[in-house]
This record gives sequence, C-alpha cells and structure tokens, in this order.
Amino acid sequence: MKQKIQRFGGAMFTPVLLFAFAGIMIGLATIFKNTQIMGTIAEPTTIWYKAWFMIEQGSWTVFNQLPLLFAIALPISLAKKQNARACMEAFVIYLTFNYFLSALLLQFGPEFGIDFAAEVGGTSGLAMIAGIKTLDTGMMGAILVSGIVVLLHNKFYDIELPDYLGAFKGSAFVVMIGFFVMIPVALGVAIVWPKMQFGMIGLQEFFKNSGTIGLGAYVLLQKLLLPLGLHHFIYAPVLFDSVIVEGGTIAYWANHLNEFANSTAPLIQLYPMGGFSNGELAKVFGVIGVAWAFYTTAKPSKKKIVLALMIPATLTSIMTGITEPLEFTFLFVAPVLYVVYSILAAIMAMVMLAFGVIGNFGTGLPNIIFMNIIPLFKNREMMYLTMLIIGIAFTFIHYFVFKFMILKFDYKTPGREDDEDEIKLYTKDDYKSKSSSAKGIDEDLLVDALGGLDNIVEISNCATRLRLAVKDENLVKDLDTFKKLGAVGLVKSGKSIQVIIGLNVPKVRENIEILIS
Repeated sequence: MKQKIQRFGGAMFTPVLLFAFAGIMIGLATIFKNTQIMGTIAEPTTIWYKAWFMIEQGSWTVFNQLPLLFAIALPISLAKKQNARACMEAFVIYLTFNYFLSALLLQFGPEFGIDFAAEVGGTSGLAMIAGIKTLDTGMMGAILVSGIVVLLHNKFYDIELPDYLGAFKGSAFVVMIGFFVMIPVALGVAIVWPKMQFGMIGLQEFFKNSGTIGLGAYVLLQKLLLPLGLHHFIYAPVLFDSVIVEGGTIAYWANHLNEFANSTAPLIQLYPMGGFSNGELAKVFGVIGVAWAFYTTAKPSKKKIVLALMIPATLTSIMTGITEPLEFTFLFVAPVLYVVYSILAAIMAMVMLAFGVIGNFGTGLPNIIFMNIIPLFKNREMMYLTMLIIGIAFTFIHYFVFKFMILKFDYKTPGREDDEDEIKLYTKDDYKSKSSSAKGIDEDLLVDALGGLDNIVEISNCATRLRLAVKDENLVKDLDTFKKLGAVGLVKSGKSIQVIIGLNVPKVRENIEILIS
C-alpha cells in the first residue's frame, strides 16, 4: 500500500515539469504588454501588443487545462503496460465523465445544490473543462477518474476476446468499460462534491486565519514527507486546486499579475494567501548555506571533489527548484540534518511572511525573476530588498547551523567519510548520472541487479527514482552494485525498491518495460 501511495504521489509530479516555461512566457508577455515598462509601444492598438497578446494566450494552455493535464499524465507513471494507450484512454474517459456530469447538472442541478445556469468560476462551483461546462472538481476529479482508468487498463487491456469481437480489444475494451463505470461515478460526484466544495471554503478560511503558524506547519510537513514521496499530497491541492484560492495559487498568481503590477498597495493586502509559496525560497537561499557547510567541513584532500558535486547540485536547485540532488545527498548520510533543514525552511517562510514578503516563488530563479521581480519591482522594490536581506541572512544561518552540527556530531557528510567507510562521496559523475541523462546505465545489467525480469512485479517512476515491487527482495543487489551501473542511490523497504537514477529515469523505465514485454 505504501508503495502504491508513493507511485501515485510521484505521478502527480509529471505535469509540474511544464509549468516553468509556461510561467516564464506569461511573465514575459505581462512585461511586454505593460505600458509602464515598455511605453506607448505596448498600447492595445499596436502590433507589438497584439503579438504578445497572442503569445500570452498560448502560454495559458497549461494553466487553463490543469485538470485535463493531470488526467492524462497519471497513467504515464501508474499504468503497468502500454502507457501511451492508457493516456489516450484516460483522456476519452475523463471527457466522458464530464459530459455525464454536465448532463446531470443540466437536468437535476437544484437537487444537487448547483445552479447550472450560473456563470463558471467564483462560488458557482462550475468550470469549463475542454469546452464542457461541468462541476469544478479540479485536480481531485481528474485524479479520481484517471486512477479508475489506470485500474481498468491494468486489469482489462490484455483481455482476450473471440475473433469476431476483435475490434473491441485493448483500448477499445477499456474505454467501453470505462463508459459504463463513469455513469455511477458522475452521479456520486454530483451528490458528494458540492458538499465538499462548502468544506473547501471552510478550509480556505482556516488557512487564511492561521497566519505564520499555519504556513510554517505547511512547509515543514511538505519537506518532511519528501523522502517518503508523499509530499505531493501536501502541496498539490494548494498549488493546483482551490484549497487556498480559487484555481490554485499558481493559476491565481498568473491571473492577477497585471492587477498586482499596476497597484501600489502592499502586496500582502492584495494577496493575503501568497505566503504559501515562501517555502520555495529555501531552494534558492537555504541550499547555498548547506552546500557551503559541506564544502568547508570536507577534508582538504576532498574539497575539490565536493565542490564538483555541490556546484551543479546547488545550481540545479536554484535554477529549476529541483532539490533532490542536494537534499538526498545529505539525507542518505545524515537524516538529522535533513530534519534541521526542513525546520529552517519553515522558519524562513514564516519570517518572510512576517515581513510582508509573498509571491509565486516556485520552479526556481527564472520564475522568481520573470513572474515576480521584473513585473512588480517598480512598486515593490522594498519588498524584494527585504526578501534578499532575509534570504542572505538565512543562507548564513543554514551555513553556521550545518557546520556546527557536522563538526559537533561528526556527521559523515560528503568529503568527511573515512576511506574504508561504506559511505562514499557522490562524485560529479554520480551527479551527472542522477540529474542529467542517465546515459551509461545498462538496463540489462540493472535488471540483473534487481534479480532478473521474473523478479520484477511492478515498475513505475517519479521525478528521479525508479520504483519497483519485487517478488524476492533478497535477490536485489547492494548499493555498490547499483552505483557501478550508474545509479546514485538505492532504497530498500521490504519488497519495495527505489533506484535513484536522475531526471531521465522515464527513459530507463521505458527500456526496462521493453525488456519485460
């Protein structure tokens, strides 16, 4: 069960990879359409404005179709076979679900507590999904339907039918079954979801009233659950669903960016819930202090090797918001330091909020620059100066706290382990295999290290890890074997195995699936 929950959480990460580029393009369009920055060339009647308006509309694709993206993306990680076909099935069945739901609300809206004649958005509880006016189930509805599709796909895709029914095999059979399954699902959602929407409004009020304490708890819990692969369930409803603000914090920020840019009122007054992105600033400021402490506490003979590891890992975190290369480095060798890092991230987020610093700080420095600083700096220069001062202060806090603990308790962080110790320094080559293309990994040898094809029961992946269920965990080789093959780490929990490979882990998984098939 734990492994299935982890796989489910990891699958939710897939659409997130699209946000950085889309956010940058929206930020650029916002800048170049702003007359305060560009002058008269940005007037609505100019060709310049119209061209950037077109670019902006295209950039909204990801944010305007978030539920549809989640419905399609989940089978990429969760389907056990023929992932591409499972994605197509999820697309068709998810649309079918929304058409059923739309018809129910059109005919029986008042009985469900929904005014179907109301405009979408706001407190109506309605939304437009792929051109269908339906109940706004957001990301949760997409995950529900897509999860059902994955179950149907894994169970029925390979069902053999008589030759005269051959046209209904495979995806056609899955979609056919899904069609009838969606009827009671749509009815159940129509009954239950409007009541849950009222609960969401209450939860939103709770977070609004929780202030810095609530923010600290949110960031701390999100960080502590990262090693378990369960952190997605903490941040995803906040970022992509209406727990905090309508449509999720990412879409809300992008939707109101022009309003924020043209107002001189304090940003925290315009967007009181913007602090829930403050925890992301640890990926910019905190990681620098951590890497600095690792470098200064390393043995003199190993400082250059540690530097070769820390620089790319830190830049990856700062530029993309992907922290696993650095966080997992010290999580493996000193878990206590990871807890301290999580606490410091929560404290920094709270301090930022206390001093009025808020925004949309996810997915790295480019997003911070293009979606925050550039469009808002003219009226918010003091807020960003405050953010920089607090961030630098916490860089030093991270450095001194980590340096003290490493030396005080003699943690075997990179560059400090004994030569004969099994805890080894992750070299630049290790990092490359984890964070770039994972080239050089021989899938045949990797399968052998996992106990052979017959030992693999299930296979999936998240952002950087290959997740497997095996028949006999004793057949799985040790960490050193996997490192020699190009992997960075290995996590064994009974029959649940995680091989940490890198950002190109989907390619490795695909090659192994080809071997299996």
